[in-house]
Amino acid sequence: MKIIAVIPARYASSRFYGKVLADINGKPMIQWVYEKASQAKSITKVIVATDDNRIYEKVKEFFGDVVMTSPDHNCGTERIAEVIKEKDWELIVNVQGDEPLLEPEMIDQAVYPFLEGKDNIHISTLKSKIKEKREVFDPNVVKVVTDRNDFAIYFSRAPIPFDKRMWEDTPNNKKVFIPGLHFKHIGLYVYKRDALLKFSSLSSTPLEEFEGLEQLRALENGLRIKVPTTTYDSIGVDTPEDLSIVRKKLK
Repeated sequence: MKIIAVIPARYASSRFYGKVLADINGKPMIQWVYEKASQAKSITKVIVATDDNRIYEKVKEFFGDVVMTSPDHNCGTERIAEVIKEKDWELIVNVQGDEPLLEPEMIDQAVYPFLEGKDNIHISTLKSKIKEKREVFDPNVVKVVTDRNDFAIYFSRAPIPFDKRMWEDTPNNKKVFIPGLHFKHIGLYVYKRDALLKFSSLSSTPLEEFEGLEQLRALENGLRIKVPTTTYDSIGVDTPEDLSIVRKKLK
């Protein structure tokens, strides 16, 4: 199959301006992401899609493939759709430009359900078990709930599913976090070409706007999202504090 990874990258991030060019141990964040994606066994090509000259020039500096796109897109998936519209790639991997801890194997894990061919899948992504209570309540950590076949039921910034045990009194009157059913969504997507083009043509939906999560547009329009579990973890860089953590991990 022709499988391409596209990294949508914009400079004007609302929560952390210019973060994709932030220095991480001598390299810009976008370079870390690009190099990790290039190491995935299932990928034949990696492209950065941007609307900013600063990002374009920086990618050219490390000899990466990059294309300029319209500044009018509302989300990264729409930006990718512009890139692939005239191409015949069968699967498109949306790699988030702010995930420098992404492991190449995670891309292969997200691609695998399509290669297996058992289910009717439009989109795939990944989830990992949440091990720390703070992540359950952190709105920057997106949670996902799936059915027994690992298809997404809902994504939220809220602590879903609600675990009533965390609010029950214990002998020492402390609320206890019991790891188990809480899963963090890893911001990596694989689309069938037609599903991506359909998604990008749809108007934003109420839940998408309410939560600020574009994947809810897909669910609200009946697209099936497969969410296999990965043992790998990743940190999306949403704040300068996140950047400090990532620098230490990559040092």
